[in-house]
Amino acid sequence: MEATKTMNRIDQLFSLKRENILSVFFTAGYPSLNDTVPIAQALEQAGVDMIEIGIPFSDPIADGPVIQASSKTAIDNGMTLKLLLEQVKEARQTVTIPIILMGYLNPVLQYGMEHFFTDAAAAGVDGLILPDMPMDEYKHSFQEKMKSAGLHNIFLISPTTVEKRIRQIDNLSNGFIYAVSSSSTTGARTGFQPEQLAYFERLKSLNLKNPFLIGFGISNQESYNTACQYSAGVIIGSAFIQWLKKEGNSIGAIPEFMRQVKG
Repeated sequence: MEATKTMNRIDQLFSLKRENILSVFFTAGYPSLNDTVPIAQALEQAGVDMIEIGIPFSDPIADGPVIQASSKTAIDNGMTLKLLLEQVKEARQTVTIPIILMGYLNPVLQYGMEHFFTDAAAAGVDGLILPDMPMDEYKHSFQEKMKSAGLHNIFLISPTTVEKRIRQIDNLSNGFIYAVSSSSTTGARTGFQPEQLAYFERLKSLNLKNPFLIGFGISNQESYNTACQYSAGVIIGSAFIQWLKKEGNSIGAIPEFMRQVKG
């Protein structure tokens, strides 16, 4: 039983569930500074399996306009990485599902990488997605430090990622791999094109040791169901941020968003 207690929550999730996993992304401090904790609580209560909390950054070049705007609002609201970790710690008093922080290297470097790993793990973070961290730098400088802290590093792959690199990422990964459905920015497309389905099929046929979740372009029940045919589940970001923008601070409306996605 002791091993189960210390197992990373991401590993716990995938040991219990290997399909139809739903992970939802939202930006910390959006729509309002203190919304992070109640949104996390509401998502778990609505049946979400895992949450990704975005670290606001002033120049989020890989994100589409929806998430960029939410990041700017959060920064204007006063969100900082220090405050985000305090909010995660508060959320952990009630939230039991895996929590992943997603963001760019710059704020983390300013915080101090090793200091950040220690503080994030202490707050209750299970994994990090840092898309602009080079794979070699992770391997040689940060892999052991993250492992010591009990954190998983989640890599992204895209339709342009060659098989050799996918397998290198698979060998370096723990938890899961984030399969970006297109090479465009987040939220830029809706629905899947034939070439995207062929990419999903190719990933599925590789028989990777880690499960993969599909993100970018998941916005409704149809896209959720389609992506789940090929993967262990999906990641929803821009569509949920748009919902929050429309509903404002109405946390009670979150279950309705989940019903529109999962049926």
